[in-house]
Amino acid sequence: METHERLKKLRKQLGFSQVQMGKILGTDASNYSRKERGEVKIYHDEWEKLARALGVSPGDIRGHGVKPSSHPGIIPSDHMGYANIPTFILETQKKYIEKLEQENRDLIEENNKLKNSEAS
Repeated sequence: METHERLKKLRKQLGFSQVQMGKILGTDASNYSRKERGEVKIYHDEWEKLARALGVSPGDIRGHGVKPSSHPGIIPSDHMGYANIPTFILETQKKYIEKLEQENRDLIEENNKLKNSEAS
């Protein structure tokens, strides 16, 4: 398997989108996509950032024995936990969860109001 194929497979297994990976590199999703397809060079510092985000070494992505987890979202390394997920991704996810929880509370309240108005 080629390096870029390993990168794509590992990214997908860990549940990262191309948008998220692009943000890690400070670029957009389309540029990241070209890098992942091997159309645009990935520089040394970018390999370091990608490896850190994916919880592996740059050598692992490049084909020196990476063993991606069979469980999406689980980092395939000795560094279990959130240490290798960039903070901005965790913060974005946290804000999204808070938004969904608020929407859920609003819907419950609206539903209760409708039930009460029907009972009257």
